[in-house]
Order: sequence, then C-alpha cells, then structure tokens
Amino acid sequence: MRSRLVLSFFPLPRLARLARGLLAAAALGGSAAAAASPAPPPNIVILYADDMGYGDLAVQNPDSKIRTPHLDRLAREGMRFTDAHSSSGICTPSRYALLTGRFHWRKFHGIVQSFGPPSFDAAELTLPELLRGRGYRTACIGKWHLGWDWDAIKRPGAKADPKTGYAPDAFDWSRPIPGGPLDHGFDSYFGDDVPNFPPYAWFENDRVATPPTVPLALTPKTAEGAWEARPGPMVAGWDFHAVMPRLTERAEQFIASRRGQAQPFFLYFPFTSPHAPIVPSPEFAGKSQAGGYGDFMEQTDSTVGRVLAALAAHGFADNTLVIFSADNGPESYAYPRIRNFGHRSAGPLRGLKRDLWEGGHRVPFLVRWPGRVPAGAVSPALVSQVDIMATLAAAVGAPLPAGTAHDSHNLLDVWTKNAPSPRRTIVHNTNANGYALRHDQWLYIASRTGAVTKVPDWFDPAHGYAPHTQPGELYDLSADLAQHRNLHAQLPEKVAELSALLAAVRAKGQIR
Repeated sequence: MRSRLVLSFFPLPRLARLARGLLAAAALGGSAAAAASPAPPPNIVILYADDMGYGDLAVQNPDSKIRTPHLDRLAREGMRFTDAHSSSGICTPSRYALLTGRFHWRKFHGIVQSFGPPSFDAAELTLPELLRGRGYRTACIGKWHLGWDWDAIKRPGAKADPKTGYAPDAFDWSRPIPGGPLDHGFDSYFGDDVPNFPPYAWFENDRVATPPTVPLALTPKTAEGAWEARPGPMVAGWDFHAVMPRLTERAEQFIASRRGQAQPFFLYFPFTSPHAPIVPSPEFAGKSQAGGYGDFMEQTDSTVGRVLAALAAHGFADNTLVIFSADNGPESYAYPRIRNFGHRSAGPLRGLKRDLWEGGHRVPFLVRWPGRVPAGAVSPALVSQVDIMATLAAAVGAPLPAGTAHDSHNLLDVWTKNAPSPRRTIVHNTNANGYALRHDQWLYIASRTGAVTKVPDWFDPAHGYAPHTQPGELYDLSADLAQHRNLHAQLPEKVAELSALLAAVRAKGQIR
C-alpha cells in the first residue's frame, strides 16, 4: 500500500477525509486480526454505461437488434436485476448518487455544465474514500462529469463567448485543477471528463495532459444523431472516435498493473458510450442491425468483454466483484430507431432519458461475484444505484459513519442470497419541477406528465397510449409495466397516500 504519512502534501479537506477513513479502518483492526484466516477483500469494478436503455441489453430484450454477448455472459455468471434504477434520468445526478449513497435531489437536479463547479462538498464521504480507508487502491477511468474548480486555473478576465465558448488561452493548462477525482477519493484518474463538453483533451490525474490550442472543430457527421458538442477549447486533431478505445486500453493497463499486488483495487470505469456523439470505431461500423447507435452499443459490449478478459488474464476473475449498470435511459434518438430499425432501446418500458416514466431511469443492472453472488440468478427486487454505497460497505466490512450515505440500503443479502429487497420506495426526479414516487408496485407521478423528452406525434397512437387530462399519473407496474393505464382518477385514495409518502421521503433520508 502506498505510504500516506507525508500529510503536508495533502489539502486540509483531503486530510480530514483520509483521517476519517483511517479511523474507521483502525476501529475494525482488532476484530479483523482476531479472525482466523479472513477471506481477502474483493477487488471491485464498476462499469457504467452512458445513456443505455433497458432494452439495449439483449438478454432482456428478445426482439433486440443489438448483440451483447459479453454482457449476456456477465448476466449468466452473476445476478441480473429487472427492477433496478438510477437516481435520475440524466447523468451528473446519477453519478453523484452512486458515489455518495445519497439521492441527488437532496442537493441539486441538473447536470454540471461546461466548465462547471464540483458537485461534491469537501465533507461528503464518497465511495472511493470509503474504500481507500479500507486499504483499496482506487482509480477512475472515463467520464467524470462531476465538475472541477475551473476558476483556479482560469486567467483573470477570461470570459466565454456565447457562440464559441472559452478561447484556448483562457486557462493556464500547466496548473493542477482542484475539485476533481483526486480530491474525492481516487488515487488516479484518466479520461476526457465529458465526451461532448470542452476541453476536448485527455486528463491525467488532476490536470490536462495535452493543452488544447484550437477551438472545437467537427467532421461532417456522426453515425447517428447530432454531435451535441458544446463549443470550447480542443486539442488539435482530437478524434472523438478514438475516445472509447483509449479508455478501454487504459482500463486494461490498470488491471495489468495490479497483478502481483496484495492491495485490493477499486476501478470505477464510467464509459463515454453509447452517449452522443455516436462515434463507433471503424471496426464496429455496420456490425449491428440498429444503425450507428447499435454499432456503438456493440462496441460498448466489446469493452465489457475486454475488461472481463483482463481480469481473467491477470488472475482477478475469482475475487473481483463486478457491477454493470447505466446512468439513465436512452437518448431521444431511440424514437426514430424504432421506426428505422425495429429496435426499442427502452424495451417494454415507456419513456426515455430525462423522463419520469420507467424508461428514463429503469436501467440494466448486473452483479457478478464468484462464490458469493449466485450465477444465472434473475432478481425482481426493487433496487437503486444509491444502494451500492451501503452494500459495498457491508461487503468489505466498512462501517458507514453517521450522517453519510443518507438514502443507501444494504442489499448484500439481496445480491448474495437472492433475498427480498429491504427497499420499498424510490423517489425519481430529473428537474426541480417534476417528482415521481415508486412504492412497492405503484408508480405515482406528481406532475401532469412523466414526459420530459418530447414524444413524437406518431409514437403514442402507434403504441396504444391515449392522452389524459389528469393532474398526475398513477400506475400499477405489476399489471402494467408499459404504463398504458393511468389510474390517477380511479384511485384518489392511493394518490393521496403516495403523495403523503413522497413528502415524507423528501423530508427524511434512510434511517440507519
């Protein structure tokens, strides 16, 4: 384990978090030493897709036009959850919730915009901080999208142009950028921060590796949809198509570097795919039957296969807990994909990214842990990504300090014994004006509609959805997963019950 005794090199907030983790580890030291031949702690790998739909995982969509053999194998070798949810229908909030065990809406609603500030406060305990306190080597590779303190390297007087964004010389690229992964529990970071946000450059730990010197420039078209690239500084010759291959290589290299090391590791690998810009590498072009997005999804599946192969090649497969999920549902391009290719990225669900309907936040969720998680299991248990924090804390024997992971349930028995979930309730939210409550089989939408992403005029009539004039929506998902029958008017007592429960949950977190 790397020495951390030279405390003068650490900023005070990082020292406080480090001390908290070390105290938690010391509290368990006596009991751990007394145990006879304790099992080594598992390595932990979280693979996090970006804008992937429930129905893009072939094993849970019999009509899929996309092949996902590696994900399907991961599902067969572990447990597949069919009622798993991200915290939000958009990306930054879901990432925050996963890494803190706290619903995002307790703090904010939207994404971190270009050159936006950090989402985390210095005092918030994150999952990598918790694991580092238990002796883990922690690494983040991929899409961060949780903000940095850009003001620390911005040159005096620099301002963003409304059309072209910041000029390349608006920042001192030679300086470290505070507030990123290294300030919140990760020993190392490599990535591009956000694939469609500036700066278009590689980040290595706490700084930009190669200074961007030119403004954003785009090639003629993507494989599907729009570039969705915000204006701003770019490294000359930046190749969007090369991002996922480079990230995959770095993940493989990190795993290889841990071979022969006694220290357990935590790898958080948030993909930039299949998020826009949809830019599959040339070797994947035309491979699927679902257009450019399908090709990018097959590349995403290939990345999963390469990570699993690296774990096996270096002797880590049997003692590594692998989690695969996605931050939210598929982007709006999923609607024309139904017409053009006959592929439903949301599968049987209604809604897409941003929506309060199920398709916005019910996501693929797979867990593999050989010898602990039963292989080939399919669980209907209600689970949330916010529960990962408490569950992994239990898996590695790390107590959660009071006042942390406010909404996280320990689902270790659900994962390892296929037990019923202790979670009965989730509050869904994408913006300040729209909340939904899931409780048991009921979904109550405290808004006139669960739609945030525009629904094309042709979609509802073609799929049996009638317009409604009610002030909200209520569905019994056990009988109506596709959300065709709005029961809001028929069951006013249930609406009142769930409305009161929504208010209560919003006022109070999980009691531990």
